[in-house]
Amino acid sequence: MEPQNLRHLLSQTQKCTIGCPVLDRFLKGGIPCNSVTELVAESGCGKTQLCLQLLLSAQLPASHGGLSASSLYIHSEFPFPLRRLCQLSLCLLSSHAHLFAHDPLDRIYVHAVHTADQLLDVLRKLDTLLLALSQSFPVKVVVIDSIAALFRSDFENNPLDLKRRCSLFFKISSKLKAQAKRFNLAILLTNQVVDFMGSMEGVNGLRIGNFGFLCSSDRRVCASLGLSWANCVNSRLFLSRHEEVVREDKSMVDEGGLKCVGTRTRRQIQVVFAPHLPESSCKFEIKREGVFGIDG
Repeated sequence: MEPQNLRHLLSQTQKCTIGCPVLDRFLKGGIPCNSVTELVAESGCGKTQLCLQLLLSAQLPASHGGLSASSLYIHSEFPFPLRRLCQLSLCLLSSHAHLFAHDPLDRIYVHAVHTADQLLDVLRKLDTLLLALSQSFPVKVVVIDSIAALFRSDFENNPLDLKRRCSLFFKISSKLKAQAKRFNLAILLTNQVVDFMGSMEGVNGLRIGNFGFLCSSDRRVCASLGLSWANCVNSRLFLSRHEEVVREDKSMVDEGGLKCVGTRTRRQIQVVFAPHLPESSCKFEIKREGVFGIDG
């Protein structure tokens, strides 16, 4: 066993572009390989959009920030967003036509899972697939969308189920980390949020990462699955959205004296914790062509 320099390891870690130069700068190059990264957000913030964009961006050559690789998308949310994936694929082809001699959709493998046990079974069989594809267009990106959905309804709030749930947490995460290291994978998970209850900071008084609690849509929230799961991922990014008034009509008065008739959605991504990223944030927007960071 030889000691390793952590600074050297972080600087040498390969990363996959997320498909936007602004977001790549914010992430210091993109989503890291040999690591498990988690996106946390409420519905409608752009988690799945970023995942789909990463699946496609992985196919770009290293000169364009990609991995020249295929991707695997494991989904537990239904229906599968095929229409949006096709739309993003066409946009990628139109902007990088000279780089593709194939249909990008041919390099994306999709598998549905309905339970945490089923996901664990898929991960146990994944090594065989990764080895079989390693000589052609290897799989280098694995996306699981979402991890929270698998634990939402199958477990009760009793000691036995909580123990079984924690056991599955650690079995799934240890398998993912072992595969990330063995095959140099960039693994991206999505997680949901729950309302944050209580007056003190942190879950049960324990602060997770850079924030005592998170805020989205004017609600105080925290990541689903609690502290046990937070220890199962290497990095956590939080996506939030807030509605901003852009026009008010004084002729239509409500109890507050003004009535809002125009709003726009402001989106932001923040680093909750990551070994290679400082506490930081970046605004972004979702367009037909994809997800794009906003400078400044």
